[in-house]
Amino acid sequence: MIERAWRKRRGLMALQLARDDALVFGDLEGVHRNTEHVSRQFHRDVERCRAALGEDALPMIRLHDLRHTHATILQLAGVSVHVVSQRLGHASPTVTLSVYAHVMPGNQRDAADLFARLIGEASRA
Repeated sequence: MIERAWRKRRGLMALQLARDDALVFGDLEGVHRNTEHVSRQFHRDVERCRAALGEDALPMIRLHDLRHTHATILQLAGVSVHVVSQRLGHASPTVTLSVYAHVMPGNQRDAADLFARLIGEASRA
């Protein structure tokens, strides 16, 4: 009986987390958690993991660094800057591009190569 109640509660929680307006750091009622508390707990968790794994195995990162990691991985995977911008809550994709433009150093080269290939194909047609 307890198992069934837990599954129901877990299912309801999953539905709450899937909402577009779900909080990353909210409680079960959808209320913001204290950001300083969350950051301090994250710092303690990273310290604990570094002690267990060895300090060289895990860099010392801030909670905010996870946001940058998230955006960088999405951009490198080819996710549209508009989607990344929305996920980060930026006012516009321009903000996202100005912060993360360095992530795509090959973009200019890729664009030039693509353009050259397209010109070559057009001249053969």
